[in-house]
Parts: sequence; C-alpha cells; structure tokens
Amino acid sequence: MGLFNRRSQDTAAVATLDVDPALAALTGDYVIDASHSSIGFTVRHAMVTNVRGSFTDYTGSLQLDGSDPSRSAATIEVKVGSVDTGIADRDGHLRGGDFFDAEAFPLMTFRSTEAAQLGGDKYRITGELTIKDVTRPLSIDLEFNGSATDVYGNERVGFEGSAEILRSDWGLTWNAALEAGGVMVSDKVKLTFDISAIKQA
Repeated sequence: MGLFNRRSQDTAAVATLDVDPALAALTGDYVIDASHSSIGFTVRHAMVTNVRGSFTDYTGSLQLDGSDPSRSAATIEVKVGSVDTGIADRDGHLRGGDFFDAEAFPLMTFRSTEAAQLGGDKYRITGELTIKDVTRPLSIDLEFNGSATDVYGNERVGFEGSAEILRSDWGLTWNAALEAGGVMVSDKVKLTFDISAIKQA
C-alpha cells in the first residue's frame, strides 16, 4: 500500500487525495535501529569482481508524514571509521588519506531536502550527501516494506533502497592502473540501505 493514493471524483475532473488512515497513523518521529538495519556498498574491484562492505556505526532519524509523504524527511550520520569489508588491511586503507581520511573527517552525512512518491510503495528521497569536505546532491530510491509492532511494543517501519554515485564526485579519486588495462577500483559505487526505525513517544 502506498502512503497515499489518488482517486478521481465524477463531480470534478480532478484527482483528490485518498489518505489511508492506517498509513496516516504512522506519522511521527522515528529513530533508526542500527542493530536491525544496514548501510552497505558495492564496488567493482580489478575489473572482474565486486567488493562489498558496510558501515557498522551510524545514527539516523526519520520524520514521516503518512498523509503527505512529500513532507517527510531523513537525516543519517555515519562514522566512516566503522567501514568493514572483512579484510583489515583494506579497511585501514579506506580509513586513511587515500579515501575517507577518517581522522580528519570522521562523519559522512545525508540530510534530505525533498521526498516524493513514485507509485505504490516506491519513493525517492533527495538530499545532500557530505563526504570529507564535499557536499553534493544524492537521490535514494526506496521501497516501503511495511510497519509492525514488535514483541517489546515498539512501533516499527521498514524501508530498503539503493543509489549509485561516482566516488570521484566527492574527491575519492585514489586508484591504481592494471597491467592488462583498466583500474583497480571502479569509480561507480552502489549504496544499499535496509532500514528499520522505531517510532518515538
């Protein structure tokens, strides 16, 4: 079900909002539950395979408007030093000056500026992504997975989504040429989000 659907009325040849009361009830402030969420990435390595990783330390909040999704908003702060690809040496390289420079720029942030329904349960949230000292626009396509009350009485909502960026747009330009041609690390990076958020009282 979508956060809202449009219904034509016979007496007026215009579309009016038909708000689902169950979704309108989801309106409120939420905190991302990092223990049941994930923020990950995939990047092509040596032209032949993909390396996957994630960030394990982050916080975030959502302001949802179930009656008018365009009024919803999101903020996420990621500690880049928590990057984890499963290989300690590679993670150390990512934390260093060739990539995130985590000591000087410990946080990667996303702050939304716009939200829109694409149809059904699909949405797009647009905002500003800051990595190191560079801020650029980013749009994330999301699917609303539903809502539930957990065994502890917490009201939860779930979203999953993805986006693609060129890391060079944020000044992450380190690379190494391969003898057979091409480069060690692709410029294109796919970001993935699997979010569970808890409604605040």
